[in-house]
Amino acid sequence: MAGRFASSERPWLRDRLIRRFVKAYHVDMEQAERPLGKYRSFNDFFTRALKPGMRPLADAGSQVLCPADGAVSQLGRIENGRIFQAKGQSYTAAELLGGDTDLAAKFEGGSFITIYLSPSDYHRVHMPVDGTLRQTAYIPGDLFSVNTVTAENVDRLFSRNERLSSVFDTPVGAMASVMVGAMIVASIETVWGGLVKPHQKQIVRGNFATDGENAVKLNAGDEMGRFLLGSTVVLLFEPGQVEWADDLKPLSVVRMGQSLGRLTSA
Repeated sequence: MAGRFASSERPWLRDRLIRRFVKAYHVDMEQAERPLGKYRSFNDFFTRALKPGMRPLADAGSQVLCPADGAVSQLGRIENGRIFQAKGQSYTAAELLGGDTDLAAKFEGGSFITIYLSPSDYHRVHMPVDGTLRQTAYIPGDLFSVNTVTAENVDRLFSRNERLSSVFDTPVGAMASVMVGAMIVASIETVWGGLVKPHQKQIVRGNFATDGENAVKLNAGDEMGRFLLGSTVVLLFEPGQVEWADDLKPLSVVRMGQSLGRLTSA
């Protein structure tokens, strides 16, 4: 029902939902490319574009760019195959990646960062580095909320929720960007495949050509996907490739395009 409401183009329903949401979550419409009244549906509003120049990009040749607006949930090293979620809570990289132990092994000793997007945030996800898409995995799961409270209290939250893992070949090795869905709808779109069919029962894997006209090559800062309600992004990098900025810590507010840290092998 929530999904039908969010995609409805009936003016009386669409406009009521959008205006109530803007008021409830104090959405800054001054940054939006289009004003209120110019959206086809609530989903169209929720995935709104920003005005050109609103998110300047850091130097992508030496820095990791923030993939989205939001707040840092956690960041650090992947140790003994595990990713820190909150005090007393962690999950494995293999679980996050849909049980792909060979892929998870690439990130052992590497770096991760988890970014939570609040309802008021800009909900498009961008590339942190240049990359060529190699594989994806849609992983079915739960639809827990992904806020701070649930991260602290729901065991293995990010490896239990429905999600899409996208693995890229980059100048600093493999990089995984995992878009984690949440309560209500959990729908995810990508620029290469459109809407990812949600709520399936099986893991759906995809492999992509990395050369030729069909290769999906994206530059740092390019949009890679967007959320239709509910959202967290987890980035994974191979060991020795990334050094997070000293001033980043849990609850640090971040904006798409800013530097999250240094590419140590760039």
